[in-house]
Formats: sequence, structure tokens, C-alpha cells
Amino acid sequence: MGLVLNEDQLMLKEAAAGFLADKASIAELRRLRDEGNEVGYCKEVWQEMAGMGWSGVSIGEEFGGLGYGYTGLGIILEQMGRNLSNAPLQASILVGATIIERMASAKQKGDLLPRLAAGEITVSLALQEGNHHLPNHTGLSGELTDNGYVLTGKKVFVVDAHVADKFLVVARTSGTPGDEGGLSLFLVDSDAVGITRERVIMMDSHNSGLVSFEGVKVGVEALLGEPDEAYSPLVSCLDIANIGIAAELLGLSQGAYDRTLHYLKERQQFGEPIGSFQALQHRAAEMYTELELARSIVLKALLAVDAGEDSIASLASACKAKMCAVASLVTNEAIQMHGGIGMTDEFDIGFFIKRARVLQQLFGGYSYHLNRFAALNGY
Repeated sequence: MGLVLNEDQLMLKEAAAGFLADKASIAELRRLRDEGNEVGYCKEVWQEMAGMGWSGVSIGEEFGGLGYGYTGLGIILEQMGRNLSNAPLQASILVGATIIERMASAKQKGDLLPRLAAGEITVSLALQEGNHHLPNHTGLSGELTDNGYVLTGKKVFVVDAHVADKFLVVARTSGTPGDEGGLSLFLVDSDAVGITRERVIMMDSHNSGLVSFEGVKVGVEALLGEPDEAYSPLVSCLDIANIGIAAELLGLSQGAYDRTLHYLKERQQFGEPIGSFQALQHRAAEMYTELELARSIVLKALLAVDAGEDSIASLASACKAKMCAVASLVTNEAIQMHGGIGMTDEFDIGFFIKRARVLQQLFGGYSYHLNRFAALNGY
């Protein structure tokens, strides 16, 4: 498997880079933040993305998508990271559409995937309940009744929770928190009776939310997959999600590096550009080599998903752990090399480190995936 992009993928990368730099740049993120935008992203820009087929890039053609696979989606996510673009592509397509395509019934797929591909609806996964990513510790209850299920509990860090049309809710239908068995997945309308949503604006100016379920009634048709058997397929979907997040972290890190390199060439001390100082050159060279290594593993993982390889779980954790480490290195060094001004809101570089820290923790951080990679490989 060659770690290179083909002609179509290179064209997609170029188109995404140009569009996002023009329509969804850091300047747009600042504008949305400073005006206190109620949505948190520009719906018009999202519809333009959908019109270009981005919302359907990884969805099969039989459901109205482009069928470009996850390599195509990863290319777009990388450019979104580079521009710190805010749109529901991650929550609705990378995570939501992936789960639906792999866990839903034929009827559910037919109802939902064409609408997701067209950008008509947004979905968000309601999974986490504590400070750390521990899917098997789910405690939100799904009690079986004569008419379906009743959901009771709370979820945190639900991406775009306040504007999502539907939630994919992970609930415990048997067993106790800590068990891998006994988890089920439900598709629930976000305006269902008993649901309350509280918007949380994260430090990266992107949306998250707290969602409470108080006796929310859903029919058996809301169940995705088999009852009590959601853990294994859900984790497989989260592996794909983490590879996509790694692609976004790669773009973010590259963006921070490019800006830092430009600053090293422009900023002068003692009549010389600071980039001429050997110590800073060594640090910039380390960032460059780490980025190239990271780029290889991200592309390898994306191609492996599209090829249906068996090593996805191990690759996903290796990919996410590597990108967490690289993103920390590059964003920390970017702040250091910018000096005092790098700590101010006036300069854009601070936005990169904030976004990196949020993405690093989503669906498991460095330590989680390093330990998982080791366990999967017999350590």
C-alpha cells in the first residue's frame, strides 16, 4: 500500500484548502466567538460544504454519498484542522454516519444516511458520562418496558449538543457500569420529551454540551443493532473516529508549524531573523520530522480503513497516541517560539493549542491509546 494520494485526492485536498481558507478560517472562528453566535458555526457555510459533497464524502453512493471513503474524509478533516474550521462534519459524518452505516438496520440507513449526505440533518453521539473516555462505564439506564425503553441519566461533552437534530445515545440495558456487555445504542430526537440540553462553549470556541435524559420514552424501532451488544461495534466505529480526529490534529499541527516557521523568518533580534539562530533551527527541524512521521501513520490508518484491514484497532490507537504527542510538541513549541505575544489573544497561534487540547481528549487521550495499543499487541 503506497502512502501517497492519487490525483483525485490531491484535487480534493487543494479544493478543501482553498474553500476553508476563504470561508471557514480562524478569522471566521473569531467572528463567531466574539459575536456570541447562538449556533457556533455558520449554517450557510455548512450547506455550501454539503453542496460540494463533503457531508457525503465517506457515505456510499447507494445512500446519496460520494463513496470517496475515509481517506477522502480525512483529507477534508486535515484541512479543517489547519484552518480551525468549525462545522458539524466531525460529529455528524465522521462519528454519526459511521455508526449508522455500521450498526443500523437497512431501513434506518435508508432513512438517515441520504439526509446526512445532503446535509439536511445533524446527529451527535451521546457517550461520555465522566471526565475520562470509558465507554464500558456507561451508567445511563435504558429500562425495557411494554412499549419500548425509558432512558434516564446524563451525558457530557456531547459535540454540538445544543443544535443537533438527533442523538445517538449509548445506554445500559443490562449489567453494571464497567461491564462491556449490556450496552445498547438508541437514536433519539433531540427535542423528545424529557431531554434538556445545556450548551458548553469549550476553550477552543467550539461547541459541546450537557444532555440530561429524564424518563425519555423511545420505541424499540429506535434501537440500533442488537440490545446489550453495542459495545464491540461501537468501539470499532470509535476507532475510525479517532483516525479522523488524528487527521484533524495533523492539519492543526501543520498549521501551527507553518505559522511558526513564518514568524521565525520575520521576527528579528540583534538585527537578524531569529530563524537564523541554530538552537531554534534544531527545534524547528524536530517539529518537521515528527510531522512527517505523523503524516505517514495517519494516511496509513485512513487507507487501512478503506481497505477493510484487520489491524484497524491497533492502528487507530497508535495513530491517535502519536498525533496527541506531536500536537503537544508542535503547539507548545509554537507558543514558546512566538514568545510573550504567543500568549495573547491578538495572535492566532493560541487558538491552535486550545483546539489541540480538546481534540486530544475526545474519545481517549494519549495515555488511554498508548495503553490500549500496548494491550492489543500483547504487552
